[in-house]
Amino acid sequence: MEGFIVMILCDIGNTSVHCYEDGRIWRLSHSDFKNFSTREKVYYISVNDTLSTYIKGHRASHIDLEPYFELDTIYQGLGIDRVAACLSVSDGIVIDAGSAITVDIMSGSVHLGGFILPGLMAYAKAYASISPRLNAPINPHIALDALPQKTADAISYGVIKPIVLILESICKDKKMFFTGGDGKFFSTYFNNAIFDYTLVFRGMLQVIKKAKLEEV
Repeated sequence: MEGFIVMILCDIGNTSVHCYEDGRIWRLSHSDFKNFSTREKVYYISVNDTLSTYIKGHRASHIDLEPYFELDTIYQGLGIDRVAACLSVSDGIVIDAGSAITVDIMSGSVHLGGFILPGLMAYAKAYASISPRLNAPINPHIALDALPQKTADAISYGVIKPIVLILESICKDKKMFFTGGDGKFFSTYFNNAIFDYTLVFRGMLQVIKKAKLEEV
């Protein structure tokens, strides 16, 4: 990230917090983030209302970037993490594969819409809730060109192949930009895919520069 000054960017999600500083990315639990302290400026976005309230009451120096974001879209209720990722892509499909899998279509810097799928862990929990016999981890190496011959593989196949087919149908020949914990895994299924774990942070940095917040 060119022109990056000393600061920490934090993307607060539903289950954890991802932080960025000068090329380094690390993950904190919500409880660890509450105890996290630094002398550097902290800029954050959050989709977790509970942690946002805590920050405003206990970390007043942290800067919430959400009010500074602008994205050309008519989508109602677009999460700020999705907005940040979309700002990093003028044309293409943005797929953030984390606790949920969000898919957003960008064209000429305009957000055309998007949709949400459960993440891999959510699918695994759903199967386990049906029956203990379906309590199996998702195998990211499952072959999709042959029908499974055992239950564990059948679960992984039933989760991964529909997701890949949905993405194929919506993306077609468009460039695909993957991010998130499972983004690298899903990107391997597509020739026109790029995995970039910094997409959200790039969007945050754009906002900081545009609003000249680094000068405050």
